Amino acid sequence: MAEGRGSAVEIKRREADSLLAAVPAGAFLVALDLGGTEPSSEEFAKMLDRWLEAGKSVCFVIGGAEGFDAKVLERAGATLSLGPQTWPHMLVRVMLAEQIFRARAISAGHPYHRAGRP
Repeated sequence: MAEGRGSAVEIKRREADSLLAAVPAGAFLVALDLGGTEPSSEEFAKMLDRWLEAGKSVCFVIGGAEGFDAKVLERAGATLSLGPQTWPHMLVRVMLAEQIFRARAISAGHPYHRAGRP
């Protein structure tokens, strides 16, 4: 059966099985989901620092069109949202990569991030 075929429940179950199989054992899993918290860049930097300081790999997963199966959300140590709008997966990857870069710059004290507007 094609990945996008079947009931929403079946699609989410298949996606969950694939995603969870790809997560390294012991990794800290962060699910990007509409129902997650929406931290500021500074808050995200602090969260990422905490996760990295725990000495585990940090693994991000992006929810599918049907959302996550409950077993993904149960496995996740954190659930984040990039906002209420719907974005294509390829764009979410770029947005997440930029936020990770920004978070690391904030943590390093690099001037890339400008916290306030002039």
